[in-house]
Amino acid sequence: MGDVISTHLDEGKRDMITARTRQLTGEFGHVYEQQYAVALFNSVRFEIEGGGEPQSQLLHRKNPLEDRSIFSGGLFQYLEENKRWRNRFVFVADTYNISFYENKVAHERSLRPKGTINCAGYKALTSMEEYLELINTSLPGIKAKVGSGPFVKCATQFHLILWHPYARHHYFCVLTEKEQKKWHAVLQDCVRHSNNGLSEECRVQTPAFTDAMRLHRQAQGHYGTWDMMCGGPPQILANLVMETLHPELRNLIGPRLKGKIQQRQRNWMLISEAVYKQVLSQTQAQYEALVQACEVQTSRLDAVLRTDMDQIITSKEHVSGKIRALVLPRAEQLLRVSVQPFLSSILEALMEPTSRGFSEVRDVFFRELVEVSKNTLNGGGKDKLAEHMEKISMLAFHPVKMQSCYEKVEQLNLEGLQQRFDVSSPSVFIQRAQILMREQMDNAVYTFEHLLHQSLEGKVQGGEDLCKTIHCCQDRVLKKYDYDSSTVRKKFFREALLQIIIPYMLKQLSPSFHLDLPRFQELIFEDFSQFILVENVFEEVVLQSVTKDIMMAVKEAAVHKKHNLYRDSMILTNSDPNLHLLGENPSVDWATQFRGGNEEPEGALGGGGQSSRRRRQVVSMIQLDEMGPLPYESCLEVPGVDFIPEEGEIEEVEVKAQEPKEQETPTEPHPPKEPDSPDSVQEICYHSKPVVEMMVSASEEDLAVLTNGTGTLTLEDGKEEEVTLITTVVEETHRKSPQWMRAPQEVNEQLVETGSPDQEAEGGLQEKGEAAIEGKGEEDEAAIKNAIQEIEIAVQEEDGERITECAVDSDAELAPPLADSSPWGHDDSGFQPPTNEALNEGKAQPIMDALKTEDTVVDPGEVVVVLEPGDTALHNE
Repeated sequence: MGDVISTHLDEGKRDMITARTRQLTGEFGHVYEQQYAVALFNSVRFEIEGGGEPQSQLLHRKNPLEDRSIFSGGLFQYLEENKRWRNRFVFVADTYNISFYENKVAHERSLRPKGTINCAGYKALTSMEEYLELINTSLPGIKAKVGSGPFVKCATQFHLILWHPYARHHYFCVLTEKEQKKWHAVLQDCVRHSNNGLSEECRVQTPAFTDAMRLHRQAQGHYGTWDMMCGGPPQILANLVMETLHPELRNLIGPRLKGKIQQRQRNWMLISEAVYKQVLSQTQAQYEALVQACEVQTSRLDAVLRTDMDQIITSKEHVSGKIRALVLPRAEQLLRVSVQPFLSSILEALMEPTSRGFSEVRDVFFRELVEVSKNTLNGGGKDKLAEHMEKISMLAFHPVKMQSCYEKVEQLNLEGLQQRFDVSSPSVFIQRAQILMREQMDNAVYTFEHLLHQSLEGKVQGGEDLCKTIHCCQDRVLKKYDYDSSTVRKKFFREALLQIIIPYMLKQLSPSFHLDLPRFQELIFEDFSQFILVENVFEEVVLQSVTKDIMMAVKEAAVHKKHNLYRDSMILTNSDPNLHLLGENPSVDWATQFRGGNEEPEGALGGGGQSSRRRRQVVSMIQLDEMGPLPYESCLEVPGVDFIPEEGEIEEVEVKAQEPKEQETPTEPHPPKEPDSPDSVQEICYHSKPVVEMMVSASEEDLAVLTNGTGTLTLEDGKEEEVTLITTVVEETHRKSPQWMRAPQEVNEQLVETGSPDQEAEGGLQEKGEAAIEGKGEEDEAAIKNAIQEIEIAVQEEDGERITECAVDSDAELAPPLADSSPWGHDDSGFQPPTNEALNEGKAQPIMDALKTEDTVVDPGEVVVVLEPGDTALHNE
């Protein structure tokens, strides 16, 4: 990987990247300094004159995720460095950054994470086909064939991919579809929150940055919305640099890449990631220096504004009047011809899915409260109520429960209008609507908590009374939500229409007035010139020309009941005069006040060193049905692409695994081993779809049916089972007569009854065995040797179809075999413990196996002497 980057990104190219980044950020910095003074003027003017929007009916929580984490759990992550899959413990903090740890213990000990992902600009994908389409557009003229696989082979079918046009791609997989849906909702929420990186609380820096970015792009000929306006200012600046730098490097380096299509795509992604990191590090440092330089001037500019505010406003209105007289006739004509006919269709495309999404938010909130009422009535008491309120408190930040709301808005489609009004995609409006939906849900929950807490404080109520109190607070909150959601939606529609129409009108009008605008700068006093810019006044005039039509279009849409919008004349004032006083109180801690605070909330995790208290988790950890929690915390290696065996290799591996191994006698018991990560892709897949392994003997006809690896197998009970993998193991065994496959006692009884000519050999064998037991000292040893020789002669006289396997134990007392014993079974621990000291001096002699073509030495443990039940002479001693 390092060789690819160093080869194609030499010192010359890196210097070119640095110079290009410095040049572009310098140009942007000049525009930002101008817009910073304008934004400061607007902020001070708003502070002095006041004004604003209607007061919200719902309470707003300042820091809703305090002492909270979003989600945590186990994921299989693909590591690009060594091309392996590893099990990682993933923790999503309140910042929505995704951190990876070796295991859960490493996170609880506040160790440094293995990696962290800022999801700004990413797309969370679950479809490999969609990912391949994005990959195929990464290099010009290079497109993988239809049906060709990616350069990353997922270990399971439930994959998750984070795609970025410039940064590194991240690959994950899980074991079940339920996990996949849950993790996908979490990743989408991380992307949604990270993209909204510009804080609205910064009344100067955020407007200055957005206006500077818009004017800089318009100077380059780019009007309209921009999909990569994602993340914080340094990330947006890096995206701005990569917008022009990335295609140049792609055309320069792309033709020089060698290898297969997938390899070239992979190498280009590594190069793109290295370039993005270099650019991002530069934009981070240069933006910080730019902000510091502007903040140094803040106190001086603020003093001038507060001293000469009236004169500055008068000068601006004078210049605005001159520009309006020049621009307004042309702007009104463009508005009548090219904008007004499309206003209703644009508004309808925005309102339909957005209204459904806000309606779904209301329904989800209502269903949760109904569930609380039912459980409180059945369970009874404030303890049960507090338990449910702890869960509802973070309902707005629960990505799985809010997913149905978000999906309603994702149906927003501006097809047919995007090209006309230069709208790249509706994703900007979709994510903005989803952020507003989450805010409204949290405001509703927060208001309900305070109203319910106020009603319950100092009162003792039973189950029915609690339900009545809950129902009363629920109705009050829903009425407030209906009003606030209507206000928020109307504002969203106006802003969306302005974002669509204003860039279009500026693009049409700017070429006509580009040469006339500079002469208006002479009408501005030099002391006020940094607060009044002609470009900004020109945009305000165009905005004022279209604002009236937009307001009328939204007002007319509010008449239709299907959108559930209040008319502008409907204003709720002082409906709860003391309600906003409750908003100044801290959030209600239900566990402490109503449950004693002794129980640990569900999903609580360590704070990762951020707080000494336990951080409560919004989304509970994944618990698989009928499987329990995943035990894979060891994070052992799982083979990557290069180590995934093909179908033929799988059979060879399993055949080797079934070969018998020498069994060792354990000297002491070992502690139980902790479960490890699966060591192969097959083991990972086994957890997603458990199977049953069984060993059966099959004829050649059966093998012919199951040659392809799949089929059905009929068991003894007549049931047919599906076969997904066939492993054929061929063992060479000597043929044995069926009658000798039984216990030794049954064989002896048959010999006695039938009077086989071999009975005499057996009788002689037993007599020699008796002599061996009755002998003493050296006579015992000689007798045993003679008896063994007789055994060899008797075995050699067999007809080749009979095999006698008995165990001669020199260290044990000879005893008749048990009725349930089998010639195939033996004790894994070796010989039996000695019980006859008289036989300790005897040594087992090797016996020649007459059934083999060559004379080989047979272990004495594999030879057994068969005795008739009636002969008890050997047991007398």
